[in-house]
Amino acid sequence: MKDRLSALKRFYKQYSRLPSYSEMLKLFNVSSKNAVFKMVQKWIEEGLLQKDIHNKLAPTSRLFALPYLGVIKAGFPILAEENREYLSLDDYLIGDPTSSFLLKVSGDSMEGVGIFQGDIVIVERKKDASLGSIVLAQIDREWTLKILRRNRTTRKYYLVAANPKYPDFYPHEDLQIFGTVKAVVRKFN
Repeated sequence: MKDRLSALKRFYKQYSRLPSYSEMLKLFNVSSKNAVFKMVQKWIEEGLLQKDIHNKLAPTSRLFALPYLGVIKAGFPILAEENREYLSLDDYLIGDPTSSFLLKVSGDSMEGVGIFQGDIVIVERKKDASLGSIVLAQIDREWTLKILRRNRTTRKYYLVAANPKYPDFYPHEDLQIFGTVKAVVRKFN
C-alpha cells in the first residue's frame, strides 16, 4: 500500500494532477477497479485525498506531509525520541493559502535577517503591515523586499535593508505595501 501511495505522489508531481481510476489500474499494477476504489476510499478516510466540489479526487495537504519526529537540540547531544506525528509544510508555513504566493529572492539586502540570494519567500498578500515586518513593497514604482519602519518625527513610513551596506529607502513619491513575508525556504545541496 505504501508503494502505491508513493506511485500516486510521483504521478501527481509529474503531471500536477491525480491519476484517473483507469490510470491507477496501470500505475498500481492491479486488474480490478474495485481494488482501486477500495484503496482510494482508504486514503480518503485517512485524510490523504478528498472529493472536490465536482466530486473529483483531490489531494489534501496531508498527502505530502512529512514525518515530524520531534525536537533536536543544536547544542549538546541528547537522546532522540521518535515521534509519529506528520506535519504538512503548507499548514506550517502558509497561514492563508488563498492570499499567499512565492517569490525568489535576488540580491543581498536582507541577509541580516537570514534571507539570502536564491531563497524562496512565502508572502501573504495584504495592504497593511506592522512596523518591523518584512514587506513586499513598491517604492516609487520599484519592487523590493525590506523592513517597514516609520520616522518618529515625521510619522512617514520608509524601508530599511538588513545589510549595512544599503541606505534607508525613503519614498520620493509613493510607498505601497503589497504583502508581508511569512516564511523563508532554503534548499541545501
